[in-house]
Amino acid sequence: MLLLKTVFLWYRIPEADFNIVDVRQRTIKNEVSCTGIGLHSGQLVNITLKPEPPDYGISFIRKDILSHPVIRVNSDSVVGTNLSTTIGNNGFRVSTVEHLMAAFFGLGIDNARVELDGPEVPIMDGSAGPFVFLLKSAGFKEEKVPKRFIIIREPLQITDGGRSISIFPSNELKISYTIDFSHPLLRDQSYEHRFSGKDFVKEISRARTFGFLRDIETLRANGLAMGGSLDNAIVIDDFRILNEDGLRYKDEFVRHKILDFIGDLAIIGCPVIGHFVVNKSGHSLNQGMLKKLLGSRDHWESLIFDDPQKSAGRSLKIPIPGSPEPVHA
Repeated sequence: MLLLKTVFLWYRIPEADFNIVDVRQRTIKNEVSCTGIGLHSGQLVNITLKPEPPDYGISFIRKDILSHPVIRVNSDSVVGTNLSTTIGNNGFRVSTVEHLMAAFFGLGIDNARVELDGPEVPIMDGSAGPFVFLLKSAGFKEEKVPKRFIIIREPLQITDGGRSISIFPSNELKISYTIDFSHPLLRDQSYEHRFSGKDFVKEISRARTFGFLRDIETLRANGLAMGGSLDNAIVIDDFRILNEDGLRYKDEFVRHKILDFIGDLAIIGCPVIGHFVVNKSGHSLNQGMLKKLLGSRDHWESLIFDDPQKSAGRSLKIPIPGSPEPVHA
């Protein structure tokens, strides 16, 4: 649990960029459901999203288990990072949560219950796009409690061989990401994302997961990628993309890595304002970064905007989620 306090020191928000709606907690207006295949399990999974009150956070409930175990999303609930992010509690698990978590984060959803009848969130089309559509179909409701923010105050870095994540103070949430795979289509690809909901939905949410044809046999022999297909992943052989329709973006690979990073960042449970410079990371290093950041209390400040009038005219840019008009509580 984060230790939070209200601060108004040296954070200035331009009045034109500030709106009370942007700093209130948000849930969905209506219950909404869908069905899909688990990427790794290959199982058909039904998933239902439900609204929750302020300060509830995000939780996953396994409805296929008699006791209906509840797994609350936080950095301590992460129990696996092999090819996806898995959360768990008392031995019960839900895997591949990162795309749905990215959709929650991108649309500013702070509080929701996720009920599912299987061990894995459906992969849908391999992106967060279907979850964005699902959430928008449910509608949004602003709640009468302010959001919590983490403001990066001091630089921090985590490295693992040639991979690294550096974090710097910034007046906005910015992610600069570079990938470099040993493949002609994935060498030295970079993208910088300045976070706003509109840009997330348009530029990041539709980027699909990807994999190499040469790895599929090995993955399936180890019980992974059992539900993978050209319908839910970009598949690459030694020279080309096998998907008939090609790419959605010319740099879709690095955009999807940003999507995964946002989904992992969402595990913290509140928006972060800082500049993340990411080099060839994955779920394991992402989660290592979160644990190091949360354990390095001198590197960040907690902030609650409980009085927008006191904060108007300051320079901090609040991440603004993109959505249709919300329904006010």
